[in-house]
Amino acid sequence: MSDLNKLTIAGARDALTKGETTSVELTDACLTAIEAAGALNAFVHKTPEIARDMARAADQRIKAGDAAAMTGIPLGIKDLFCTKGVASQAASNILSGFRPEYESTVTQNLWDAGAVMLGKLNMDEFAMGSSNETSTYGNAVNPWKAANGAALTPGGSSGGSSSAVAADLCLAATGTDTGGSIRQPAAFTGIVGLKPTYGRVSRWGTIAFASSLDQAGPMTKTVRDAAIMLGAMASVDDKDSTSADIPVPDFEAALTGDIRGKQIGIPREYRMDGMPAEIDALWKQGAAMLRDAGAEIVDISLPHTKYALPAYYVIAPAEASSNLARYDGVRYGLRARLGQGDGITDMYEKTRAEGFGPEVQRRVMIGTYVLSAGFYDAYYNRARKVRALIKRDFDQAYAAGVDAILTPATPSAAFPLGSMADADPVEMYLNDVFTVTVNLAGLPGISVPVGQDGQGLPLGLQLIGRPFEEGDLLNIASVVESAAGFVAKPERWW
Repeated sequence: MSDLNKLTIAGARDALTKGETTSVELTDACLTAIEAAGALNAFVHKTPEIARDMARAADQRIKAGDAAAMTGIPLGIKDLFCTKGVASQAASNILSGFRPEYESTVTQNLWDAGAVMLGKLNMDEFAMGSSNETSTYGNAVNPWKAANGAALTPGGSSGGSSSAVAADLCLAATGTDTGGSIRQPAAFTGIVGLKPTYGRVSRWGTIAFASSLDQAGPMTKTVRDAAIMLGAMASVDDKDSTSADIPVPDFEAALTGDIRGKQIGIPREYRMDGMPAEIDALWKQGAAMLRDAGAEIVDISLPHTKYALPAYYVIAPAEASSNLARYDGVRYGLRARLGQGDGITDMYEKTRAEGFGPEVQRRVMIGTYVLSAGFYDAYYNRARKVRALIKRDFDQAYAAGVDAILTPATPSAAFPLGSMADADPVEMYLNDVFTVTVNLAGLPGISVPVGQDGQGLPLGLQLIGRPFEEGDLLNIASVVESAAGFVAKPERWW
């Protein structure tokens, strides 16, 4: 078999089962692709020896008839997941040199299922960003290029993951999503990105950004692959107090393609002023696809949507300022060089000033401000109340019979790297306008590639599901995927 790195998880699983290839061959094909794709800067810590050892062990499992869902499948791992003995920096200088003595629950679940680790993937520092331009490793690059040849963002914060999957450097990758960091990069690169229900996947061992919003999920080439990978990632976990003790169903078995009678909501508040005509046309096209498959399309209202971005950008920085207080240069990671007479306060200040990039510093300061005594009620408490109202909007829509909600995934296609460098930070934050509500409400959401813009760049649609109904959500997404027939790939330039 040729071009093994271009296989899907499902395709590779079948080939491995039939003996048409081996995990070692699959892994070597991916490692070769990674070495040839340095221009994408997607992989920041490569682990070829670990990968080959895991691949050999996977081949033994397959030979013994002991293969699990992901056995032998080579994956890229976002740098936010702690991997035992392997650099885990959250793309931040402050964690330089940090090699955990433990494995995150998500990655351990994947290794138990037989998956193979190719290395760690680029991302925005501490997952704070929408373009992968805040990384201490330098930005990852989208394998798709603008019509004028300009380099494009792969999205953020899981930009290395989206770039690697779109360029066939790995069969799939892990991502995390705090306000859209799986779904937006997936839409920008023409792949599938699934954010599960909050609590479906353990957060233990995943470096925290905003603990009430963070959720890990799969970034894959197809909806079927997302179903397979989520089944391996998800579990209840005693080490995570927010982990939901709910059985993990067979998500792949839910992909029946039958959505007759399903109600799909179209929220009127997502029709933003100035929305590009091609995004609006794509949205209407997605609704028509679902209607043609037997679903009922209904208009719904999510009245508090307009408050979602401001609420998110109060809550997320507040939680970040608390979570990032642990990085002080005392126990691990960077410690700034001190001058004569410097005390411990100087060490904290210098280490954090050198270790955190400008965007992380900005969000920590915002978070500290909104949690301060004089502003806690005016900002943080008010944002929490708005969050409750946003969740209630979704609850009422689902109680009225809606099975899923269809929206655009992003307000535009991928934008050129550096194009927002001098812009108001709020402009960058607006990239999350369609995705943050899902995190605030703790719901599952998926981005599916559906079409291309006038430059030929990929565009995605988002489906938002009921809590812990990822199987139903994936089935509806598979219908959109099948109807859209999106098979475009970036022309190789790297």
